[in-house]
Amino acid sequence: MAEPRIGVGVDVHAFGPASSTLPLRLAGLTWPEERALAGHSDGDVAAHAIVDAVASAAGLGDIGTLFGTADPQWEGASGLEFLAHLRQLVDDAGQRVGNVAVQIVGNRPRVAERRTQAEAALAGALGAPVNVSGTTADGLGLTGRGEGLAAIATALVFQ
Repeated sequence: MAEPRIGVGVDVHAFGPASSTLPLRLAGLTWPEERALAGHSDGDVAAHAIVDAVASAAGLGDIGTLFGTADPQWEGASGLEFLAHLRQLVDDAGQRVGNVAVQIVGNRPRVAERRTQAEAALAGALGAPVNVSGTTADGLGLTGRGEGLAAIATALVFQ
């Protein structure tokens, strides 16, 4: 019988400059009316938190180990590219992702409006069910002041 392992991941990014013409990339989707997050890649906090959760559960390290900023291959890469590559690494290790839950913390965008689309995009790249939820921080901290977004993910991986 496969042994279950649980991993947790967290990611936080500040919004980029207001002058940027790039759209927000979040939960594998483009949000054209929202300001982009700053980052080496696309800054997709949901996808990045999922990478950390799955990699942790699978014993593969973390997002910095797998997709570090020193590697130019990942500059500007989408979170979906990260998830697809991670899926291959998990498969190569003889493991499989059971499921993932990710919660996005921030005032905008309103995640519930596109939740099913986000779940489909993330699950498609990862090859496992992904549940997406959103919450605010009641005006507290970076996310509460509208300066950026955070995400927290939990993953179940079977060895």
